[in-house]
Parts: sequence; structure tokens; C-alpha cells
Amino acid sequence: MADPKGFLNHGREVAETRPVAERVKDWNEVYVPGSLLPIISKQAGRCMDCGIPFCHNGCPLGNLIPEWNDYAYREDWAAASERLHATNNFPEFTGRLCPAPCESACVLGINQPPVTIKNVEVSIIDKAWETGDVAPQIPERLSGKTVAVIGSGPAGLAAAQQLTRAGHTVAVYERADRVGGLLRYGIPEFKMEKRHINRRIEQMRAEGTRFRTGVEVGRDIKATDLKKRYDAIVIAAGATTARDLPVPGRELKGVYQAMEYLPLANKVQEGDYVVPPISAEGKHVVVIGGGDTGADCVGTAHRQGAASVTQLEIMPRPNDERHPVDQPWPTFPMLYKVTSAHEEGGERVYSVSTTHFEGDEDGNVQWLHLTEVEFIDGKLTPKPGTERKIPAQLVTLAMGFTGTDRENGLVEQFGLDLDARGNIARDADFQTNVPGVFVAGDAGRGQSLIVWAIAEGRSAARGVDRYLTGASDLPAPIRPTDRALAV
Repeated sequence: MADPKGFLNHGREVAETRPVAERVKDWNEVYVPGSLLPIISKQAGRCMDCGIPFCHNGCPLGNLIPEWNDYAYREDWAAASERLHATNNFPEFTGRLCPAPCESACVLGINQPPVTIKNVEVSIIDKAWETGDVAPQIPERLSGKTVAVIGSGPAGLAAAQQLTRAGHTVAVYERADRVGGLLRYGIPEFKMEKRHINRRIEQMRAEGTRFRTGVEVGRDIKATDLKKRYDAIVIAAGATTARDLPVPGRELKGVYQAMEYLPLANKVQEGDYVVPPISAEGKHVVVIGGGDTGADCVGTAHRQGAASVTQLEIMPRPNDERHPVDQPWPTFPMLYKVTSAHEEGGERVYSVSTTHFEGDEDGNVQWLHLTEVEFIDGKLTPKPGTERKIPAQLVTLAMGFTGTDRENGLVEQFGLDLDARGNIARDADFQTNVPGVFVAGDAGRGQSLIVWAIAEGRSAARGVDRYLTGASDLPAPIRPTDRALAV
């Protein structure tokens, strides 16, 4: 155990953020560099090393949280890094981007603020990179087997790294011009600077993983040709089909999917553009969707100099605190969350639904018409007399994703079966109905969290390894049927 009285003597302290007026003028991460290390030992010491650590259940990766909390408390950073990497390939990603279901399941959280698990995690990995404790793990021998991984998001990268370390020759195919998937072009720079992806990719290259960017399987190369070339294939293409809003005026200029808008801002930071082709500068911006992607659009619009930012959510405003009956510990509760983007300004409107868009004579969106909604007999129903319009010169749709891309032909060319929800079906080993073709991440699970994506990649890698060699020592933290701990 770290500090037996740590949870009694110390309150919860989280990472310090830079002043709003400063950070909205740049694209750097919002946290004060180095602000965690002076406090993280005490925060790690709040961990009670429970007899039954429910944080393990909250995290699909099965992270050994009490163990690396103990090492962090003692400032044994090398040992902490080893324990952290034992279950997680990319803790610098999850430590910045994961909503931390482990903290919702923390036993201390029953009657106190939970341990700052996410902050401890990111402190350990940042220290490990600083001290050189993150090194390539080159396999001692090669198996002679080849594997193609389609998609370079967290699931694809995790599967590729595990299989490379198992001795297989792995090539990752990415349709974008850079590696990283949504980590690269969906997550804004202020949430995670892309240098974290770059140095992890260099580690993977040093281990032997190969990357093929700008190649879309199904269009640039036929899936059937890829299957002939490789002994096994892992499909980790994500669930990139965005949910649309079929209302009058949807065709107006200025109404975009979030994933049409966000990547362009990231490409500016990569040096591809001086000014993004779609910008919020001087415009009244409306973001439809109250989730993390919507918050990313809000923060991006602030940095581009929007005249105003309004975020709409069709559901009611969540509670500030966990409801003991509806969302009991240790489930992951839906709570009112103020992200760094929301701290920077803008208005959040709940229980409203868009009825239509109104444009000018040139076909540019100018107004968004909405109505308040309420639950009647279990259905969201418009409230009469609540219709109004708000200015909207740029609208982003951030309403989630409905499944993997079907337009590029990948699913049809492989001849893959889909489940009832439109995801690629797989068996207990993450193998599809086509022998040698596996699926990991959102393409098989549906839209989910980054920790689930990494866990899927690790588990699918075990299935591939066993398919290729007859047995496997690789870990499999989850089954395809496992779901988050929820009511």
C-alpha cells in the first residue's frame, strides 16, 4: 500500500490548466507543463490498495492501478512505467483522452472524491519518456508470418504493436496521409499534442512495424488482393460513418459533419494549411451534439475566433452528482461535465431539437430553428410554443457514429457478415466469418472509448497469434461480448 492514511490526509488535486485568456490564443495542451509532478506522489498515496480494486473492473484494459499508484507514491518511476505498460500500450493517449471509468469505479469514490488515476497515469508515462524508460521491444526471432492491419487508430496500433512484438511481420494500412486515425485528425491539438503519437510511432517502427499511409483498402487496393498477400488481416477501420441530421436546409453551405471540420484545424498544426478551408473566425457557430466530439468543436471554434459558440443537446441536462439508484457506484455515470473547452466560453442548451436550417440568397446557412423537447410516454416530443431561431453561420454535426464505412467496398470485398447493429461480426477470438480476417475496435464494437479500442486491439492480437501459431502467450483483457460496467 502507498500511504495508509493518504486518503485521510490529502484531498483530491487535479492537473492545473493554463488561464483561458492565454490558452485560446494557441493550440498547445491546456495543462500547465510540469504542474502534476509536485503533487502526484500525494495523489497516488490516496489509493487505498483495496482488497477488491474495482478500478480494475472499471477499466477494460485491466490496468494494475494500485500497483503503479504505489510506485508513483514512492517515486520509483521506472517500476511504475513497467507496471503501466504491462496492460496498456499507449498510456500517454489514455492519460490525456480517456474519460476515466476507472475513477468512477474507485472504492474511495463511494464517499469521497476518487483517486486522480488519470493524472497519475499521465505523470508516470511522461516521466518515463523523459528518463528514457520507454524503449523499443524488438522481438528475439521472427515467425515468418505476415499480418496486415487496416486502420491506425488506437485499436489498430495496439494490435500491430502486440503482433510485431510476438515476432510477426506487420504492415499497417492507413487511408489518411499520416498515422493515427482519429487520434491524429479527430482529437484537437489542445487535448493531445501530436508529438505524443509521433514518438510512439517511431518506437513501433524501431520494433519492426511498417506503415503504409494514403492507402485505402477497398479503393486503392482490393481487400481480396490484401488477403492473398498476408497470412492474417486485422480490420481496425473504426466506426466512421457519421450520424446525419435529415432536416430541411441540411444541404446549405456551412453545415458540416464534425469530422469534416476538426481534421482541417489539425492539418493547420501539421503545416498543411496556413488557414483552414473551414473556419469559425467571426462566425456564429452552433455545435449539435453534447458529447466529447462536440466539446472538441467548441474548443476549436474558440481558437479560431468565433463570434459566438452554442452547443445543443437533445437530451436533458445531466445531474451534477451520481444518483445512488439510477447510476450507482461503481458504474460509469452520465454526469454534467465541464471540459476545458466549456471553461473557455459559449452557451450550452439542453432538451432542444433542430427543426430546420435557414439560409441566405447565396445558399449559406444563417439561422438554425429549434424547439424544446420533453419526454412523454418515453418519447422525446416537441413542446408547443417553444420554437425559436438562433444565428448560425457555421454548424457542426457531432451526433456520433453509426458504423464502419460501407462505401469503400471493404466489407463487401471481404464478404464480411454484420451483426444486428451494423458492426462487423466476430467470434470469441475476434475472427470474422472469413478465416484469417479479424476485427478490432469500433468496427466490431461500435462507437466506444479509447480504452476499449486498445483493449480490443490487444485481445484481437492474441486471436491472430493463436491462428498463426496454434497458441499464444499474448494477453486478452476482454472478450468481444464484454461491455462497460453500467446500469
